Amino acid sequence: QVQLIESGGGSVQAGGSLSLSCEASGITFSSYVFGWFRQAPGKAREFVAGVGRIPSRTTIVDSVKGRFSISRDNVRNTVKLQMNSLEPADTAVYYCAGSVEDTWHAVKVRQDEYDSWGQGTQVTVSS
Repeated sequence: QVQLIESGGGSVQAGGSLSLSCEASGITFSSYVFGWFRQAPGKAREFVAGVGRIPSRTTIVDSVKGRFSISRDNVRNTVKLQMNSLEPADTAVYYCAGSVEDTWHAVKVRQDEYDSWGQGTQVTVSS
């Protein structure tokens, strides 16, 4: 049974940092690619960052580029989203998603490309 469990959310003032972690179980971690998505109140869920099977293969959405980074630890079976210089517009529920992938280089950015999701973790940034 695939499980993705997010942690690390919370409340922070603008300019602060948070590190979200996604712990995966029930899968062959190295065969999966992962993504972080977020959903703000009243808005659709959107892609934030993705990482391929190779840790150096990452994609970051333009709105957070330079502030957020994604990484994976194939020993601890975790995926991290490091968020710096947070802004009130980053307030949302953040979701970890995973999907098996045959290729080494692919990074998935669409929600329908992922078949496993975590429960989400709230991030609130105050001005």
